[in-house]
Amino acid sequence: MNTTFSCVGCGKCCNDHHVPLTLAETRMWAADGGQVIVLVEGFLGNGLGLPVQQREHAERRSVVVRSGGTEAYVAITFAAYNAGPCRNLDEDNLCRIYERRPLVCRIYPMEINPHIPLNTAVKECPPEAWEKGPDLIVGGQLVDQGLVDLIQRSRQADRDEIQTKDAICALLGIRTTALKGDGFTAYLPDMAAFASVIDQVAGKTLDDWGSEWTFHVSGDDIAGQVLEAGAQVATDEPLNYAFISLRAA
Repeated sequence: MNTTFSCVGCGKCCNDHHVPLTLAETRMWAADGGQVIVLVEGFLGNGLGLPVQQREHAERRSVVVRSGGTEAYVAITFAAYNAGPCRNLDEDNLCRIYERRPLVCRIYPMEINPHIPLNTAVKECPPEAWEKGPDLIVGGQLVDQGLVDLIQRSRQADRDEIQTKDAICALLGIRTTALKGDGFTAYLPDMAAFASVIDQVAGKTLDDWGSEWTFHVSGDDIAGQVLEAGAQVATDEPLNYAFISLRAA
């Protein structure tokens, strides 16, 4: 199936979307006065929480940690927090930082995760955005080599920066994750402290932080599976984070 795309400038993709950031983009966002949200999900060494076909991609963008008596993998996303319009969107729906906008903004409407195909039905772009314009996908393949390169850069940044993100989280006391597919834990750190910690670890050789991660899960049935696998489950109410459940009601 072939797909064409031409941005119509509606600004919908710039509203109510938390935009994943690289570390450099995260520091820039903080310097500009923006808020960053930290989203965390993980899976266990035995594969709990992860479809088999996704394991290689998930492992490559995760840090190996301990939880209870077992090994786990934790993926950490730093994202621009946008509740409502992006802070850089002007009154004409134009981006004030267009020349230095984040990678993910440049990649839109394509997906970063190789296991998530582009689905125009779930995108907020109006129908006319897909009715004409340059070819985006031909024969199931993305044809814009520039976009291909940007997607690879984004995926590589996820892999290269995960150890540093783990160190930053350790210094901020972020040590509770959700189980992949069950939800996310979401943190809104104080931005002055967050920027200071980023600067503290920047360019340094990172040790194994070693502190244990705990899983926050949506129900007793999931908790039982996590405990049976040997991992640690949070039993107290969240103090510095929110749990975003992905479980069907």
